[in-house]
Order: sequence, then C-alpha cells, then structure tokens
Amino acid sequence: MARRVFTVPNQLTFLRLGFLPFFIILIHGHRYGWALGILVLAALTDGMDGLLARSLNQKSSLGAYLDPIADKLLLSSSFIILAVEGQMRWWLTIIVLSRDVMILIVAAVILVATGHRQFPSSIFGKITTATQILLVFAVLAVAVFHNPAVELTRQVLVYAVTGFTIFSGFHYSVVVAHRMSQ
Repeated sequence: MARRVFTVPNQLTFLRLGFLPFFIILIHGHRYGWALGILVLAALTDGMDGLLARSLNQKSSLGAYLDPIADKLLLSSSFIILAVEGQMRWWLTIIVLSRDVMILIVAAVILVATGHRQFPSSIFGKITTATQILLVFAVLAVAVFHNPAVELTRQVLVYAVTGFTIFSGFHYSVVVAHRMSQ
C-alpha cells in the first residue's frame, strides 16, 4: 500500500501542493514574475503527473482524489490572492468560489444521502477550469509584461470565465437534479 502512496505521479502532486504557499507569498509581495514561474512549474507537474500515472501504470485512489484537490486549491487560492492584491475583480472571485462551494455542497449531500461517490466532470466543467487557469496566467502576464495584447486577452477571459462559470454551475445543477430524479 505504501508503494501506491509514494508513486512518482503522487510525489509530483505533493510538489504542486508545496508550491502553493510560495505562490501566494510571491503574489502578496508583488513578485509577479516569480509567481508566474511557479504557476508554469505547477502546470508542468500537473501535466506530467497524469501522463506518468497512465504510462507507468501508477494510478492510485489517492492520486485520483489528491490531483483535483491540488488543482482546485491552487486555482481558488489564485483568485483569492489576486483579488486581495487588486489584480482580479472581487465579483468574479465570488462567482468562481460560489460555484465551487455549490458543487462541493451538492456532492456532499449526495454522498451522505445516497452513498454515491462518482461525480464525473462535464465538458463544460473542464472548459470552465481551463478558462479560469488561462485567466490566472493572463492576469500574471499582464502584471509582468504590460503588453496591450495580453491585457486584451485578460479582458476577454474575464467575460469567458464569467459565462462558463455561471453556465457550468447551472448545468451541473440540472444534470444532478436529473440523475437524482431517476
């Protein structure tokens, strides 16, 4: 069992979790270039852990839970610290976090009420997560490079994140309600 905990993919996920406090400290200290570097490293380790889990046949139940938790912690922390530092609008941060809290509450209620543990993500949830990640990259890139094209990309992503976050939250609610009625 210990070998299934300390797999290479799980170690990469633990490393990504270890980046989190440094990422927050760097943003709080207005060291956006370094924070962007940490974010790139986190993205690389995220890609590598999934690839290695499949190619080395090192998938584990711990990794199945830990990987999305690490992703969500990094993403949620990014929105919060960027809002605290005035780099992200609070209204958008509240929308993003509210959707995540709603999904967690619904999943917990379903788990307690029915024992159902499978909550597969939808394509809309994946698109939402991707646009949120791209927005965090764009916000940091604007702070580092001060490029008008990157600023325009950031502005477009704000609208995309808002739309996809709201839509995917409603979509999740409808899908869950439909499954529960069957």
